[in-house]
Amino acid sequence: MGFIPVIGTSIRKQLEEREDQLLSPFAARNVNSKGRRIPEDEALSEIRLPFQRDRDRIIHSKTFRRLKHKTQVFLAPAGDHYRTRLTHVLEVSQIARTIAAALCLNEALTEAIALGHDLGHTPFGHAGEATLNELHPGGFRHYVHSLRVVDFLEKKGRGLNLTWEVRNGIARHSKGRGDVIPASGSGLAATLEGQVVRLADIIAYVNHDLDDALRAGLLNEQDVPEVICKVVGVKHSQRIGSMVGNIIVETLTADDGNLHISEPMLEAITLLRAFLYDNVYRNTWVHNEFIKGQRIIRELYAYFMENGLVRVAGDGWLIDDQEKNWSDEKTAHRRVCDYIAGMTDRYALAVYEHLFMPNPWSVR
Repeated sequence: MGFIPVIGTSIRKQLEEREDQLLSPFAARNVNSKGRRIPEDEALSEIRLPFQRDRDRIIHSKTFRRLKHKTQVFLAPAGDHYRTRLTHVLEVSQIARTIAAALCLNEALTEAIALGHDLGHTPFGHAGEATLNELHPGGFRHYVHSLRVVDFLEKKGRGLNLTWEVRNGIARHSKGRGDVIPASGSGLAATLEGQVVRLADIIAYVNHDLDDALRAGLLNEQDVPEVICKVVGVKHSQRIGSMVGNIIVETLTADDGNLHISEPMLEAITLLRAFLYDNVYRNTWVHNEFIKGQRIIRELYAYFMENGLVRVAGDGWLIDDQEKNWSDEKTAHRRVCDYIAGMTDRYALAVYEHLFMPNPWSVR
């Protein structure tokens, strides 16, 4: 018989006991959390453990809601079925939770990291990230900015005050073009749950970016190298299922507290990533849109540095309400970078149009 809460006994205590009974020895437990940046009395939440509270704080944040209007790969796609940054994090969460459940890891922690891992992404996807990295004196990395969002920018500067484990997973989720599983383990999250999210992120984007490229007509099914298809399958669901299943089986077989993947599967995923870089991300059409996004970010950045930030009044109606209350250039760069990074694609376009495009008018 499964876990049944006992009336009259602390629900929180029962949830902690269930974790101790059901989770793997390698899983993170709420009772062992390193806590929050600003200490809170966790006992005040009777029905949710800390990692559950973190997940809920992320879901209810304004930054999370804005992800629905941020680019994944295709800028301003005309179709309704292309991925956005929001659908990406939801797919990462689903894949990560599937792996975590099979490995008896902490699903709430896994979900919180997955849902929060891209909160720091810019408008226009990696085009925006590359441009802000070029313009901001301190550089810009979306995973670092994700931590800034949850620590300082959300809730009008108060932040979400998440647990150390969630913050660590968010900050360590990115892999760039690095190894799928680094041999040295350097740069990986401290928890196995955070490492699962990193792998789930790769599995999600190589599969949904391929799916979107096929939908857009940038690729045909026959373009995908046969050596990849033989290992991972030819359909979207087959590819995800084979990758997830391989990680689960290989990790359970090793049973050593590390994530594992077979050599043939690792090779296939690595080849698929390289194939997407060469045939999708560097595609002429995608690259041309990338350049347009970069130009918008550059011109907005320069304008704000010189004139202050343009604010919005009411339902997206733009007004010439300039804010420029910074004391030095370093503060100016930080404020401008934070403001632009938080924009959605459509908001950035609206501000750009307001600032740089002439308004139609007529003489009666």
